[in-house]
Amino acid sequence: MLTRGAVLREVPGRFEVVELEVDDPRQGEIRVKMVASGLCHSDDHHATGDQKVGILPFAGGHEGSGIVEAVGPGTTGFAEGDHVVFSFLPACGRCRWCAHGMQNLCDLGASLATNARWEDPTSFRLALDGEPVGQMCGLSTFCEYTTVSTASAVKVDPSIPLEIACLTGCGVGTGWGAAVNSAEVRPGQVVIVMGIGGIGINAVQGAAHAGASAVIAVDPVAFKRESALGLGATHAVEDIREATEIGRSLTNGQGADASIVCVGVTKGAHVGQALRAVRKGGTCVVVGLGDVRTHEGDIPLMELTLYQKRLQGSLFGASAPTADIPAQLELYRQGALKLDELITTRYTLDEVATGFDDMHAGRNLRGVIVF
Repeated sequence: MLTRGAVLREVPGRFEVVELEVDDPRQGEIRVKMVASGLCHSDDHHATGDQKVGILPFAGGHEGSGIVEAVGPGTTGFAEGDHVVFSFLPACGRCRWCAHGMQNLCDLGASLATNARWEDPTSFRLALDGEPVGQMCGLSTFCEYTTVSTASAVKVDPSIPLEIACLTGCGVGTGWGAAVNSAEVRPGQVVIVMGIGGIGINAVQGAAHAGASAVIAVDPVAFKRESALGLGATHAVEDIREATEIGRSLTNGQGADASIVCVGVTKGAHVGQALRAVRKGGTCVVVGLGDVRTHEGDIPLMELTLYQKRLQGSLFGASAPTADIPAQLELYRQGALKLDELITTRYTLDEVATGFDDMHAGRNLRGVIVF
């Protein structure tokens, strides 16, 4: 069948909407009519070339939700009409990592960069003028219809609005989990969150949920600082130096217990600043991505070793999506997790490029395409 979707034809480039061919689902696959898709900085990293695209054209989008429209033959666990949220990282349920509850590290993720099917780098489900089109994370949520593996889909309660639920497919779990799982924030601790976008704002919420007595949000954009104060931050400042001093003032000069780096284009300098901001035995969690071709660093090695600090990477907030996405939506239902407040602007599919312009201008916590 035919569908409209936003693709990159070149890198660097801008997303443009074209008519695509979308395949029927095969065994282990479903075709989904999209309802909503978040605009994440990871999509933009592909457009700028910070992250490599496996094949061009490339259909973007990885944070999405929709309704199952067709189920592949012999595929169990899903039915037409099911409401689903996509996990941008697939979970096979069988590999070493899934067996240990570390679904975010599932071995299927090794094939994401091909933009093809996990098991076959020559097999695609989208085409443009008869030529294969890559799917971001095997999903391409910037399409009106998309065919995906069931390893990437999580069924959710149909009573929860899908344009809200879509946020749990990436941004919420990545930020919230960075605080709760990766930083292991404890009640009474002091936490610095550096960069308050679609990820950082959820790290603020996660730190507050975990019981931090002080959550210091850092962002140069006044709108984002104000938003952080409304979603759990106790302090909001423009730069990391001021946040570091506040952290020390609250801990008898020791420093924050944890810092979480969520800067949109993360550089080594950001990591070094955040690591310096934490106390002896403290944790610096790095969530943001930058140019994957660079290996620059600015790590205070003496502090890392002699102060026994911990530098921790965090992929999808160390989440297990099949468990954590429903759990986060239940927290939302109970009023404990704020999701409606995260959506700054809603866009049509044809406005996708404008949405990324707004992201660069600092106008959004999260922009969402509503189909």
